[in-house]
Parts: sequence; structure tokens; C-alpha cells
Amino acid sequence: MCDMSNQSPNSNNPAEYCSTIPPLQQIQSSGTLSSLPPTVMVPVGVPKTPGSEGNHPPYTHLCYNFFISPALVFTLVSSSVFEVFTNSDLSVRHRVSRAGAEEGVFSPVGSPVGSSISLIPEDGLPPILISTGVKGDYAVEERPSEMVLIQQLEEGGPDPLVFVLNANLLAMVKLVNYVNRKCWYVTSKGMHAVGQAEVVVLLQCLPDEKSIPKDLFSHFFNILYLYQESFLGSREHGGFLYVSPSFQSLQDLMLPNPPYLFGVLLQKWETPWAKVFPLRLMFRLGAEYRFYPCPLFSVRFRKPLFGETGHTIMNLLADFRNYQYTLSMVKGLVVDMEVKKTCIKIPSNRYNELMKAMNKSNEHVLAMGACFNERADSHLVCVQNDDGNYQTQAISIHHQPRKVTGACFFVFSGSLKAGHLAKTSIVEDGVMVQITGETMDALRQALRDMKDFSITCGLVDQEDRQEHVHIQWIEDDINFNKGVISPIDGKSMESITSVKIFQGSEFKANGKVIRWTEVFYLQSDDQAQPNGLSDPADHSRLTENVARAFCVALCPHLKLLKEDGMAKLSLRVTLDSEQVGYLAGSNGQPLLPRYLSDLDSTLIPVIHSGACQFSEGPVIMELVFYILEIIS
Repeated sequence: MCDMSNQSPNSNNPAEYCSTIPPLQQIQSSGTLSSLPPTVMVPVGVPKTPGSEGNHPPYTHLCYNFFISPALVFTLVSSSVFEVFTNSDLSVRHRVSRAGAEEGVFSPVGSPVGSSISLIPEDGLPPILISTGVKGDYAVEERPSEMVLIQQLEEGGPDPLVFVLNANLLAMVKLVNYVNRKCWYVTSKGMHAVGQAEVVVLLQCLPDEKSIPKDLFSHFFNILYLYQESFLGSREHGGFLYVSPSFQSLQDLMLPNPPYLFGVLLQKWETPWAKVFPLRLMFRLGAEYRFYPCPLFSVRFRKPLFGETGHTIMNLLADFRNYQYTLSMVKGLVVDMEVKKTCIKIPSNRYNELMKAMNKSNEHVLAMGACFNERADSHLVCVQNDDGNYQTQAISIHHQPRKVTGACFFVFSGSLKAGHLAKTSIVEDGVMVQITGETMDALRQALRDMKDFSITCGLVDQEDRQEHVHIQWIEDDINFNKGVISPIDGKSMESITSVKIFQGSEFKANGKVIRWTEVFYLQSDDQAQPNGLSDPADHSRLTENVARAFCVALCPHLKLLKEDGMAKLSLRVTLDSEQVGYLAGSNGQPLLPRYLSDLDSTLIPVIHSGACQFSEGPVIMELVFYILEIIS
């Protein structure tokens, strides 16, 4: 490993950032990292062995866009990188009175698929939808012949097989050739109706496999299930890491409507990293299979990429035993490493998140996780050797020169003694910056003031070998809701703030239930608290009242709406002192006049009442609803 005081590192060779002092020794002098407080979930990395510089293999990929949600997922999901099946920090829980539900019965949101009743048999396959020959009409075959279905899949028709897991959740199955691998391609249909991303699994076929992997059906139905028994033929399979696709090829894949996530099969030894630092695991998978940033396909019975946790700086930053705290993460924050320069870039609209994380940190140590850096052309990777020690490598975009290398986390330690301005080094797949206590105080004050801050690293009398660490506030993070469109008119919802509703209004009538799942804020001076509303509680009550009124008005029409293919509906409400109104629609079209009379009589009084709550500036919000089947 190289000595930072003797030479300047080359950002194209991550090994040159490595310190001669082991990472744990670098911070032991402060004795403070072990007391870092609980925070949120993030990712990380590891140092390179001597003599391994420049031996990075060529990593292949197909160039497509990438975005990872707020928290990568492992059977449970979270940002911008990981979008998910648990309540994210954007989700809200509403408490609603049953009063006023004149035409419907309010009930709490049920299981992820709307019912605990599964149609998946213990042996055999779930029922399957079969076209009757009439356009849009399907029948259900209760006990399909697997031999016949395998033959249909082998013939490679354009349509997938559609299995019914329950009345509100389907699984679509095909056999595909993906990056020269024969794979089962299984996607869900129905997760959106409960405010979740649809899930996709590309499972590499076993040699001469003639049986559909039925465990995937159970996984879709019980999406929060952690595997204690055998799963997909092995007790060593631990679940799935769910990631958003980026640079990987999606060519010829039958994709669900956005948002959706791809599940990558994990081994049980890898699940601690999936829970605590999913980004580390994602890049390690990419390095193993030579796909940047990670593969989208899954391989059964493979060797685990991580073993016993062992000696890692992350033992000081996260709880691997009870998972009660992890490294703080700010959505959109990235780390860029270039020649003689490291930039920590913080989106301006994440100031409150950064302050929350900083205020919980130890006064002598400031450590945070970074997000996937889609503007980088390479990334640090943490590899655990057979002896259990960690090593730093890099994964890069194939045939592209490395100019900017991303990192998974940063640590500022205020324990530096006299003699250096500051010192920077790679620790695992992150960056450590050792600074004086005075510099730490100045850094924290600059962050509070939302000002850029620069640190010069190296010896005072060797300017030609000095490096610089910059903390920069950048443009707002708007990298979310990609590909999402409004059911009213097809308006793009990309970059529009939304909140998932996991316990919202739900009304039943005529064997159907209408459920509120999400709200988008199309116009508001303050996305967290729309302009003019007296406080967030008032806004929450207003949106809940609007949602309830919409559900009540449509309860008598649920059966007809569902039969007409309008299972997903949206309500766009404009609240202004000078203009008040609403639009409702489905499938890109406004609702028919026969529904509007009930909507007018129920919605208009609620909307006008809400318009009186603010003094200036319009608020435009769009609420999303789904009609589901009631299964008793």
C-alpha cells in the first residue's frame, strides 16, 4: 500500500489512495467511532493488497441509464436507492375516523396483496389465465399441466404465462435469453395497487430444468418473507436484493409499468450486508459477474461473496448483530474521486436530511454513506478474500477511460495531530479524511450554513503533492419517479415529489375495495409543506379528507369501473384562493359524465373548504387510487 505523504495518488488507480496504516488503527486514537448513534441504512467497501495495483479485470456491461432507490433492498425494500416494501422516510401513516363513510366501510390496509388468502397450492402450480378467444376475456384453469406449460414456454411465444396468486396479484412468466443466459423471467402485477414497486426476477435456468421455480410465486405473495427453510432448492439462499436498473441491458424484456425493481438472489452469508450496506453488495456482485454496476440475473447455488464479517471499519459504524443502527445516508449525496481531488456533493434540497444525520453524529467523527454515483465511470468495490480480509478493487464501465471514481461512504475524523494540514486515504470502498479538531468545527459550521468547504491535504511545505477535498452543495436531487405517468392525461410524474400511503382511506362496496396509495405534489413552493397551509398536520388532514370523499363518491360505481378496465384512477386537485377545481381520470382519459355527478356533490364542498386553509400560492396535488377485489 502506498504512503500518502510521499506521493500524490492517481484517481485511476484506487490502490494509490491506500494508507500504510490499517483503517482501524487510523481511528483508534479518537476512540469515538464505536459510539456513533443509530441512523439509516447505507453501503460501503475495503483496502488493496501490495502488488495488486493495476490488475483490475475488464468489467463488461451494456450502457443504459441507472438509478438506485433510497435504500437497496433485501426482501424488504427503501431512495433513491432502494424503493420499497417497507415504509420509507417519505411514507406517511394516516389515522382516519370511520365517521362519514356513508357509502363504504373504512378498514385498515391489509397484507401486501390485499388479502392473506393465497391461491398457490402446496404441490402443483397456481391457477393460470387462458384467453377465451374473445378480446380482453380470460378464463381460469385451476390445475394447469406443467408439462404443457413448459412446452409453451420453450416455444417462445410473445405472450407470457399469467399465474393467479390471488385475485389482486398475478405473476407473469416467460423463458428468455438474457446476455447469453437462458433465464426464467418472472414479473409481478399488482404491487402498485398497494403502493409498492412491481418486482422482476431473472433467474438463470439450471441445466435441463423442466420445472417452473414455484418458490418465486410464494416470494411474490409474501414479499417480506425471510427464508428459514429451503428456498429455490437450497437452505443457503437468503432472499433477494432489489435494485433499480441502470446501465444494464433491458432489451427485449417485457417490463412492468414503472416503478419496478429487479431482484438478485442472495446467499445467506451475504444478507448482513444486504441489510446494513446494500450498495457494497451490489458492486461486489457487479465485480463477480463483470456487469456494471451489478447483474440483473440471479444464479442459484453459487459461492457466497462474503463470509464472517471479520475486521472492517463498518463494525464501528453499523450494528451487524441486531441491525438497530447503520451508517447515515442522505439521498442524492455522492462522492467523486479524481486526480488530487475528492468532491462530496450534497443536493441542496437534502439540507434537512443532512442536518438530521450530522446532529446525531459524534462530535469527533462525521461519517455518512453515499448513493450510487451515476455520473462516475467507475466505482470502488469491496472484496473479501478467502482469509476473511478485505481488499479494495474497482469496477468500471467497459471500454471507457476512468476519470471519476465513486465511493460508497466518507469518514471525517477530527483526531489529526500537528504536522499535516489534513490527510486523505481510501478505507475499504470509502474515503477517510483525517483533520484537526478546529477544522472539524469549521466543517460542521459550513454545513449548517449551507456553504461549500474545502480542505487541503498533505504537508505544508509540499504544495505539488497536496490534494483537496471539497464539500459542495449542488442542484436539487430530482432523480425519482422515473417513467411514472398520470392516469388522467399521461402527464410525466418524473421528478415530482410524492408520498406513498401505506395506511390510507379504503372503502368497500359490491365485492370491491377502493384504496388510496399515493399522492403527488405537482405544484408547491415547499414540497414538504405546501405553501400557505398552516402546518403539515392541516395538509395531512386535507389530503385525507379529499381521498375519503373521492372513495365515498365512487363506491357505488366500483364494480362498473373495474369491469371497464379502470382499476387505477387519479384525482388532481387545484387549491388556490382564486381557482379551485379537480380532474379525475383513468387510462389517460377523464372519467365519464355518469361518475361526475356523485364526484361533484361529494368532492366540491371538501375542496372549497380546503381552499380556505391557505393564504397565497396554488397547491396542486394528484392522488392515486386502485380498485381491488375483496377476498373473504
